[in-house]
Amino acid sequence: MTRPARSQALGSGPSAGAALAFVAGFVDAAAFIALTGLFTAHVTGNFVLIGAELVASSSGVVAKLLALPVFVGAVAGARILALALERRAFDPLPWLLAVEVTLLAGFGLCGTVWSPLGGADSAASIAVGMLAVAAMGLQNAIGRLSLGHLAPTTVMTVSVSQAVIDATDLVLGRGPQRDQTRERFLRVLPAIAAFAAGALFGAFGIAHLAFGSIVLPLGVLTALIVLAAAPGDAGAGP
Repeated sequence: MTRPARSQALGSGPSAGAALAFVAGFVDAAAFIALTGLFTAHVTGNFVLIGAELVASSSGVVAKLLALPVFVGAVAGARILALALERRAFDPLPWLLAVEVTLLAGFGLCGTVWSPLGGADSAASIAVGMLAVAAMGLQNAIGRLSLGHLAPTTVMTVSVSQAVIDATDLVLGRGPQRDQTRERFLRVLPAIAAFAAGALFGAFGIAHLAFGSIVLPLGVLTALIVLAAAPGDAGAGP
């Protein structure tokens, strides 16, 4: 059985990770504003908001409760699709990115068509929110399945902590593997900066262009698909 040849066009540098981090920051901020506090790129915040909103008896609990199973289902679906593609000697990365584009396009299109969405627990708000959650769940899976050499693109807590530790060690001149520390710091920093930039663009985009602003992250993902689909130098191995 041969392994699928994987594209080398995305390279081992931080550019692909930064691009995906920008998308995650954009979608997370845009959805948070448009959908009354729904986190899409990660589920940790939704756990906290569920408790807070249940105590405060406010709205939006249904969407936050559904976010976890939808997120899990998207990750599981990505794994199943990746395994099926690998059995046929296809590189899963461009296909997984294409599915993410489809889900994110559905988020933007449905949000535009159904606006105004109504309350946070309305059927339209929940459906639009779950499309975004599924898209970000898929991106989380992509980071684990196809781009494991890159820094995390959706959850910045660990990355920021690691960057601060590495920066401190570099300033103090500590650690026997200074080159490795510097390399890790330079790999993580672009993703952190890109996520922050994406969050700013997402917040201003959804405020001024509504769901039409989703064309920006869609363009970024489309460019990544083109690069991922480009033939690489890696050949099939045993």
